[in-house]
Amino acid sequence: MDRALDAHPRIGEAAHREGAEARWSRQEQSGVDRAAGTQQVLAEANRSYEERFGRVFLICATGLSGADVLDSLQGRLAHDEETEAGVVGEELRKIALLRLRRVIQT
Repeated sequence: MDRALDAHPRIGEAAHREGAEARWSRQEQSGVDRAAGTQQVLAEANRSYEERFGRVFLICATGLSGADVLDSLQGRLAHDEETEAGVVGEELRKIALLRLRRVIQT
């Protein structure tokens, strides 16, 4: 799981890598508000999450607004490690399925 998480940019931050995965990540996060206020709050919440769990916050952001992502992030901060690991696994599964569909459709 750690290697998969390392490939994902922080939510609300642009993917700086090149290639299909970076392009997909940008598309998946396109609904997240890029307004400075939202970006600042997301950055602070990301730091809190990383301090708590020691990894990047991961969510399948397709179709979600910045407020949706922030609500989920803040709610997940209350999870214990085991619960959060299960949620992360499910989010990774959602992302993998979306990307697999893209590969099949092209």
